[in-house]
Amino acid sequence: MEEIETGDDILMEQLCEGMETYRKDLKSTFLAALMAGLEIGFSFIVVAICYTFFAGKIDEKSIPYLAAFVYPLGFVLVILGKSILFTEQTSLLFLPVLSGKKSLMELFRLWGVVILGNLIGGYIIGFIFTLIGPALGVISEAGITSLASHVSHYSNGVIFGSAILAGWLMALLSWIITSITRAIGKIAVIYIITFIIGLSGFHHSIVGSIEVFAGFISSSDIAFFDYLSFVGLALLGNAVGGVVFVAILKYGAFIADNDKDF
Repeated sequence: MEEIETGDDILMEQLCEGMETYRKDLKSTFLAALMAGLEIGFSFIVVAICYTFFAGKIDEKSIPYLAAFVYPLGFVLVILGKSILFTEQTSLLFLPVLSGKKSLMELFRLWGVVILGNLIGGYIIGFIFTLIGPALGVISEAGITSLASHVSHYSNGVIFGSAILAGWLMALLSWIITSITRAIGKIAVIYIITFIIGLSGFHHSIVGSIEVFAGFISSSDIAFFDYLSFVGLALLGNAVGGVVFVAILKYGAFIADNDKDF
């Protein structure tokens, strides 16, 4: 039976894990982030398949709810594979800044490397699958466009607010995973939390980037500005959600309880 860790224990482990990421060579970090972008692309793939397969068979408004059941698969691959995904790292990398061990400039540099790797990996898997998916008969351009439009058609305020909630949940996922040692427990937590994100339609910057990018290269209905606007808002919202609701509040709770710093 697993020993239940306290919030203080988890915070200390998160801080140590964050510091370990800072110590890594930037090239190694970029490659791990690139792998995460590629692996998270499988969430896009299975969701795009759902949009294609169920089109015309059920009410179009019901498709996103069915797709939510397969949406977590890419996250399972990324997190168990120990790749570096931006939304899982927001609070993790901010904790060393809160504790005074790292500066904001070091944080932004590392975030930039991770985001760049994630986005490039996503572009690669998105581009490849938009080419071979229709040839395999598992997706259609109409399915990709429908998915991209569903993700990006909201107002800027809705996308930003939704991304904050997604960032909060992803940072919470990272927090909870730290306290779990068994793979089956980790898979269950990953599935539950990312299922909530998918079912609620919250905007995840990296998966959403792949979805909207695929729509952009597949159809003239999605403009490049639409893609840039979406990614910028989603990244900012995810960062705010992870930093404010998990890193700052949990660190603040620790300081209040212990009246001491690291």
